[in-house]
Amino acid sequence: MGQTQCYKILSKHLVSGTLKQGESISIRIDQTLTQDATGTMAYLEFESLGLDRVRNELAVSYVDHNTVQVGFENADDHEYLRTVADRKGVIYSRAGNGICHQVHLERFALPGKTLLGSDSHTPTAGGMGSFAAGAGGLDVALAMAGIPFSLICPRVVEIRLHGSLKPFVSAKDVILHVLEHFGVKGNVNTVFEYTGDGVKTLSVPERATIANMGAECGVTTSLFPADENTRAFLRSQGREDGFVELRADDDAIYDDLFEIDLSQLEPLAACPHSPGNIKKVSELEGMAVNQVLIGSCTNSSYTDLKKAAAILKGHTVSPSVSLGVAPGSREVLMMITEDGTLETLIKAGARILESACGFCIGNHQSPGTESVSLRTSNRNFYARSGTASASLYLVSPETAAASAIMGVFTDPRACDADLSEIKMPEKCLVDDSMFIHPSYSLEIKRGPNIGQPPKNTALPETVKGHAVIKVGDKITTDHIMPAGARLKYRSNIPRYAEFVFESVDPAFAERAASLRDKGECGFIIAGASYGQGSSREHAAICPMYLGIRAVVAVSIERIHQANLCNFGILPLLFDNEDDYRKVEQGDELELLSPLSSLESGKFILHDATKNLDIPLSLFASEEQKAMLRVGGRLNEVIHADQN
Repeated sequence: MGQTQCYKILSKHLVSGTLKQGESISIRIDQTLTQDATGTMAYLEFESLGLDRVRNELAVSYVDHNTVQVGFENADDHEYLRTVADRKGVIYSRAGNGICHQVHLERFALPGKTLLGSDSHTPTAGGMGSFAAGAGGLDVALAMAGIPFSLICPRVVEIRLHGSLKPFVSAKDVILHVLEHFGVKGNVNTVFEYTGDGVKTLSVPERATIANMGAECGVTTSLFPADENTRAFLRSQGREDGFVELRADDDAIYDDLFEIDLSQLEPLAACPHSPGNIKKVSELEGMAVNQVLIGSCTNSSYTDLKKAAAILKGHTVSPSVSLGVAPGSREVLMMITEDGTLETLIKAGARILESACGFCIGNHQSPGTESVSLRTSNRNFYARSGTASASLYLVSPETAAASAIMGVFTDPRACDADLSEIKMPEKCLVDDSMFIHPSYSLEIKRGPNIGQPPKNTALPETVKGHAVIKVGDKITTDHIMPAGARLKYRSNIPRYAEFVFESVDPAFAERAASLRDKGECGFIIAGASYGQGSSREHAAICPMYLGIRAVVAVSIERIHQANLCNFGILPLLFDNEDDYRKVEQGDELELLSPLSSLESGKFILHDATKNLDIPLSLFASEEQKAMLRVGGRLNEVIHADQN
């Protein structure tokens, strides 16, 4: 029996375990990436391991999130990242060089390599044929130390593409169609693998867009074959020597199949407040639009901006619309400057934004009260933009540009622009001068906002306290740990912890800290798909700091589940979904015999307020059980090293 592309890569990197779906395995990680919103804590965690330098093939530290440096905190963090990278053997990508996923795709990603990044959209590199997964910062720190990465051997779903896209229908519409079919939950420990004759019609940047937003389905990663299009992209970047052909065997067996006729797709939009809430653009036509933002790691490539500019050429943005464009990398910015595309955008009335994440994470460009914002980014979670009352729609660059002109939702197929000649150039404008390679000589600089990663205590014999909060379905890491203006506190856990669940229940942090200070354990009660979205491990670290000992949910997403285990918080699932409705915020709770229950994986939650015994199951591997016993992965690794 032949192998899938996924299993071919995993088999070459397998360190322990068996490649059998559902089994726990460990793989060797070739490349790592961090960004400044998660990287500060990741490097503090790496430092705590006591190693003089990184031990994986390639480690890159990108500064792309908090580049609007309001206050001293961000600048201090960036100086820490620059100097710790120099000291520990990490390539440092300076602010202004671009968004980590776009830049890594251009300059470092390679077919067949494994990549672990402290950002949930690391699977972007799957468009290159890399097995690229997002993870918490601690997992990335350990990978930089040469420690294998543990994951559940995935089920592999074949997404077979036929035909080719019609004009003004784009790769964004492909992944929105995938989201419409698979949804944003229920895809944990799954890999999407794209096959079929339609694949060859898609460029690497188009494939990267699709792989990027596979993260919104909750999959581990997405993979495209490495073929002649991949070779051409690497050649354009001067990196053809890194090409290896890679695809699934003809007789590979998949766990499921979803077929898409690309020629039948039409422009789509993800409506508020979920990437899985899909409608046709034609159904939304005529809705007034106030803001249009083109960019983010999903849709900010050279060809994305060229297509948007071709539609905008000769037009002026509607007076009711604010249009912002953020090139994904300095390379893209230089190329559109050289060929006149930038001038076209400016003449049309676009505001040129920095090559950074910016608006996607709510770091700037917050829309107006009750306004409609069209964005080419990947997430439209409630309040993520910084304006809770705004409605965010995720669309293609083509739909965004057409709508910016008209001031209302507009199907781009009505445009008269010719996009047929817009393709990836044979040679890109490469300039690596904004990468700083390590000298191993600088002193590490730490500003006053930079603390140390807090450590949990071992699992106690008694886990007793209260349900500090009860939340519903699809609670994202944005709900748990707000980004935007709060993100600058990411290296100062006591300060950042003050904002846990700020948009859901502003009193949560004070209530949890009060219970913690009385010696009680805290519980979070949650519905389905808890912890979806960003990989930010602070959504586990800060609740842990506030005394949370267990999350009891209907279901928990993959990266967040790993982060909970990494920091000693028990990820527990209701055996009977109806029991979720029985537990209320404020109930007095106790886990009966937690230490013995940890071994069996079967827990009983006693609700003293309701006089109920509720059966739970531990959502953790055997390896994760060991770290939960000692209070988290960092405790486990440091303890093992000391012994």
